[in-house]
Amino acid sequence: MNQSRPKVRLSRALGMPLTPKCVKYFERRPFPPGQHGRARPKQSDYKVRLLEKQRLKAQYNLRESQLRDAFDRAVRRPGKTGEELIADLETRLDALVLRAGFARTIYQARQLVTHQHLTVNGRRVDRPSARLRPGDVIEVAERSRRKTPFVVAAAGAHVGERSAPYLSVDVSGLTARLVRLPLRREVPVVCDEQLIVEFYSR
Repeated sequence: MNQSRPKVRLSRALGMPLTPKCVKYFERRPFPPGQHGRARPKQSDYKVRLLEKQRLKAQYNLRESQLRDAFDRAVRRPGKTGEELIADLETRLDALVLRAGFARTIYQARQLVTHQHLTVNGRRVDRPSARLRPGDVIEVAERSRRKTPFVVAAAGAHVGERSAPYLSVDVSGLTARLVRLPLRREVPVVCDEQLIVEFYSR
């Protein structure tokens, strides 16, 4: 079930709509929830960095331990840590299902994966956190293609909402291939990754 009320409150707390359904609520009340939501308390450096980390975590629907593990991997890579962190998160299976236009939200994408509706290179995968490599192919399982969410997706209902040049997508065929690793400027997440690096490096 889509629990819209908690997501609306979370969207207001983070200062950004997390789902299409949240947009109208966020525009109507674009301030944090609660009694003191309209007040503007002083923002400390720690709070600014914490909020940025929470925003990234919410956009990928992660647990704290998952984000921390991704950061630890990014630190060990040769590129800029912030950019490596985003690239690592963006190669998660649920994130790529979302970018391919097979799901409307990251929450739906995760549910589709855990319910075993997707295959990677012909093998069924039920772990949303599975990382894909260039050349890997995502496909909707044959038995799932007649289900309503995929009929809607195949009609292109979610295609216009996001663009991912690192994916080669056949929307009507419900298949997508990861062509290459994503660049930071191509990933449509709203965050300042440098602040997140500073948060974890403190």
